[in-house]
Amino acid sequence: MTLCVYLLGTADTKSEELDYLRAVLTERGVSTRVVDVSTGEVSYQADISARTVASHHPQGAEAVFCGERGRAITAMSEALRHFLPGCDTLGGVIGIGGSGGTAIVAPAMRSLPVGLPKILISTVASGNIEPYVGESDIAMIYPVVDLQGLNRISRTVLANAANAMSGMIHHHYTPPADTRPAIGITMFGVTTSCVAKAVRTLGSSFECLVFHATGSGGRSMERLVAQGMLRGVLDVTTTEFCDFVAGGIFPCTAERLESIAQTGVPYVGSCGGLDMVNFGAIETVPEHYRDRVLLQHNPFITLMRTTPAECRQIGHIIGERLNRCDGPVRFYYPEGGFSQLDCPGQPFHDPAADSAFRDALLDTLRQTKQRRFISLPLTVNDPAFAQAMADELTQLFREHEHYAKN
Repeated sequence: MTLCVYLLGTADTKSEELDYLRAVLTERGVSTRVVDVSTGEVSYQADISARTVASHHPQGAEAVFCGERGRAITAMSEALRHFLPGCDTLGGVIGIGGSGGTAIVAPAMRSLPVGLPKILISTVASGNIEPYVGESDIAMIYPVVDLQGLNRISRTVLANAANAMSGMIHHHYTPPADTRPAIGITMFGVTTSCVAKAVRTLGSSFECLVFHATGSGGRSMERLVAQGMLRGVLDVTTTEFCDFVAGGIFPCTAERLESIAQTGVPYVGSCGGLDMVNFGAIETVPEHYRDRVLLQHNPFITLMRTTPAECRQIGHIIGERLNRCDGPVRFYYPEGGFSQLDCPGQPFHDPAADSAFRDALLDTLRQTKQRRFISLPLTVNDPAFAQAMADELTQLFREHEHYAKN
């Protein structure tokens, strides 16, 4: 069976671009299938028609061809999301579009497995792409000009995308077999020392997948937990809860820790980065936060110290979510500070705020034999703290696996 690159676009407005992508890929020896995701009737003869895609909507094709643009785009996106994963010849995807076309194809591309080549050429790619990429490995390319016919710019950008896809298809990477169980670990720059020590400790027994705690990182980790790819979690860096509470740029969602609750995988968490909220450049910090303790991390990121009130709210939230977890849970509290910046002499050192989190968590958390709070007189980046968490996860994993087998 020959694998193909599926070319996704609205053929009523993007037929020239779709044909050009096909031509470049054909020259490179790559098979293609053009998939029309138009929401109106068109004369273009795609390999897979818009009506064929639309028929995969749970309510049938008429849910797509409803005559109302907004509803039609949403419905076609859902239909494509049901259609695409079932394509046996799917070897890679290139999507093209403006804001409407991107809204159609991005959710379907996100639903595809990590590692399957995905390129999205979109006029919205120079803005906030988080809603389109989410926790997937979509590569987005900004076309510079609008995708309205071919010209010297669009030809170059489209050819580059096609050549990149050709390289991914012809040089498909198959990772070597690894018999170690995979675990997820969360990290921020200010908790790197802790995570590095934990990885060194755990690496002989586990394949350690480290996730940057920027909102999407936490979601990516939990998605892999839900899919069964991760069999344990060392949640060193729960900082995404700060941005969730205070309106920062790297928030988790209301579903954070939900996959831990649903799967029951061994979980060891801590307070990494709970001393900070993330904003963009200094001028983007909301006016009502300008009198707070702020630190310019780099030209693009400004950190704000969490207050006792915010830490108290975070403690209640984390406690409530951990209470829903019936698997083995341990939460480690570093009495000496939550990050590299939350230590004596550092700008975010605030024992009162840290204690507010601890007290709120203890007030909320229902401790059992499976679910326990552990406090150590160390900072989060102390090697002994990392060692203790790593050893705990190893023990919980062994007990969990033994129980599952018996």
